[in-house]
Amino acid sequence: MDIEYHTKERIRFKIFDPIKKRFEVPLNIDSPPHPADDPNYAVEFLNNPFFQFRIIRKKTGTILWKSSLGGLIFSNQFLRIKTTVPSSSIYGFGEHEHPSFKHNMNHVRYGMFSRDQAPVEYSNLYGVHPFYMCIENDSNAHGVLLLNSNAQDITLFPYPSIMYQTIGGVLDFYIFLGPTPENVVQQYTEAIGRPFMPPYWSLGFHLSRWGYNNIEVMRKTVERLKQFNIPHDVQYGDIDSMERQLDFTYDKTNFAGLPEFVKALKRDGIRYVIILDPFLTKDELAGTYMPYELGQKMKIWINNSDGATPAVGKAWPPGDSVFPDFTNPLTTEWWIRLCTEFKNVIDYDGIWIDMNEPSNFATGQQPGCVNNNLNNPPYVPDISDGILAEKTLCPDSKTFLGDHYNTHSLFGWSQAKSTFYASQKATRKRPFVLSRSTFVGSGKYAGHWLGDNFSRWKDMRMSIIGMLEFNLFGIPYIGADICGFNENTNYELCLRWMQLGAFYPFSRNHNSIGSTEQDPGVFGEEFAAISRSALLIRYTLLPYLYTLFYHAHSRGSTVVRGLMHEFPSDPHTHGIDKAFLWGPALMITPVLEEGEKIPHSWQKNYVKVPAPLDVIPLFIRGGFILPIQAPARTTEKSHLNPFGLIISLDKKGEAQGSLFWDDGDSIDSIEKGNYFYAEYKFSKGELKTTVMKNSFHGAVAQAYENIQLIGLTSTPNATTVNGNSIPFDRIQMLPNGKIILWISVPLSQELNIVFKLTDNKT
Repeated sequence: MDIEYHTKERIRFKIFDPIKKRFEVPLNIDSPPHPADDPNYAVEFLNNPFFQFRIIRKKTGTILWKSSLGGLIFSNQFLRIKTTVPSSSIYGFGEHEHPSFKHNMNHVRYGMFSRDQAPVEYSNLYGVHPFYMCIENDSNAHGVLLLNSNAQDITLFPYPSIMYQTIGGVLDFYIFLGPTPENVVQQYTEAIGRPFMPPYWSLGFHLSRWGYNNIEVMRKTVERLKQFNIPHDVQYGDIDSMERQLDFTYDKTNFAGLPEFVKALKRDGIRYVIILDPFLTKDELAGTYMPYELGQKMKIWINNSDGATPAVGKAWPPGDSVFPDFTNPLTTEWWIRLCTEFKNVIDYDGIWIDMNEPSNFATGQQPGCVNNNLNNPPYVPDISDGILAEKTLCPDSKTFLGDHYNTHSLFGWSQAKSTFYASQKATRKRPFVLSRSTFVGSGKYAGHWLGDNFSRWKDMRMSIIGMLEFNLFGIPYIGADICGFNENTNYELCLRWMQLGAFYPFSRNHNSIGSTEQDPGVFGEEFAAISRSALLIRYTLLPYLYTLFYHAHSRGSTVVRGLMHEFPSDPHTHGIDKAFLWGPALMITPVLEEGEKIPHSWQKNYVKVPAPLDVIPLFIRGGFILPIQAPARTTEKSHLNPFGLIISLDKKGEAQGSLFWDDGDSIDSIEKGNYFYAEYKFSKGELKTTVMKNSFHGAVAQAYENIQLIGLTSTPNATTVNGNSIPFDRIQMLPNGKIILWISVPLSQELNIVFKLTDNKT
């Protein structure tokens, strides 16, 4: 066992075989050359009655890791270790669907092995994230990562304790000491890679469908949203827009004119995202399908156990398919070339990668998996069907990094990395990649959606839990298919889901072939008006959301978080997962049950608020300032609109906030410092703005237009903006104690507002 004191808040311990080299995940986590000075943890070794070790938080004496339960097993194809945990408030481990954000510790087992599996409770799904966060009994928080990509399972016990079992690799653990939940995620993403900075347009509303089937239906759908003036920023093309489901093609019969249609969308401010699957047919006529022939020439496929002949499976394209090996550097070159050349055919803006567990429509490749210890190991973790090759390739297949047995769950991660650079090279803009399969560190390159969900109230409810978990995993660009992917939705469910989905970081309505249409324009005027209202609130708040993503990218912060994240000392928040927060300041409390008109919300105690069908309750937390902007139907238009601030005072009459702003799609605006960043503080009746960075030329042409102030205890009798008095006709006093100032101050100037109150105090 090696122990490395990385930082004051991060420790690594690795249990491995010093003689026989075993597979290790190729994720580079910096190991400092010297141990951290005076770390916040201590390591103790005991040998009574047997050898054990424990890791302790120095300040409180809390034991974060204690290896005294169950002993250690380290064999060739079975590794086990067990630890106690200091409380039962455990969050994380993925990707799974389960009924609560806070885990049930009563002997629950989760298998982890990436799989093409529609969300079913407790099944192993598309990604693998062996990371959890624990809120200790004294409200401190810590996180633990097992960096291992082999098939594995973890079991939660009521002691409370956790047992890890995996069938390969090494036991490579990292512990992050927080002590706040936000600190834990920041320290975790510092190690595995900060989340990518999304282009601004990707924060708008997305629309997709597998099953438009022809360009006229797609065109009619887009026009329907335009007719109802529903915000619409991104349109997708799924595999039905391809020629016979072949990557890097489009159907020139049913989707004739697609390149011109995409150009027309872009003239209207709407972006276009293509889909790419990770398998290519090998059975087209010679000389007719260049992507396969180039890949064959470059020898970039996953191979059979002989390491030489390509593994052949069956997927969407006609004939049989081969699978690119994205752990091979040559594959990245091949992929970048294909994506760049296809950009000349379809002028796309982003890339959606699907089926990349990798999915195969059989159990292993042709002619089946031989009976050996890789394909049929002595122990199979608790995964669906109990067969490693089910719906994928045989574990003894060969990749550039070694056996598929070890690298299977890394496929989506390695493809996302290649696609990130391909998108950047092809568009010459900030990359946009959406990936179904993910692993530790995927958030540096891609966002994620929660897969092939169902049009059911339960699935809408579960999407909040998935969204919260992926923010812990360092993948804050996350959402679920609004209104559900499989089955048919209905009016009320879809409307409530549109209201919730308006507050997913990734907001996309998408459904499956054969299901009824469910875009927000198809249900008529009332539905369209309510959907439009929810989306316009989102678009109004996009500067706040964009700033949260800047903090995620630069600091590793969460974008969406649970109430326990902000209030860990209040145990009542630990189990709340029907409400969620954008950052620290905005609480969303969606209606999640059929016929419900009054959802719950919380402030120390439970209260009920009215929520008729046209309302989603939103709450701004006192003590925060949210930057806002006049909304428009697309971000291309809203990005140029005037700004405002919502100042929500706490009990002390104070608030703070910030704004990050740039052109929205440059590759390196942050690295080159070409952005605007301001911090706002309100105290003692005065707003002060500090411009920290003023290097975005576009800020000069934009202005603050309105300031909304909530929570003043007395009415101001005079107000000045940057030293100039504001006429009373530009001050709007609302009956609920809200004050709105109508101003015109350039964004690039520091904004300072003084309210002189009736008691003569400033």
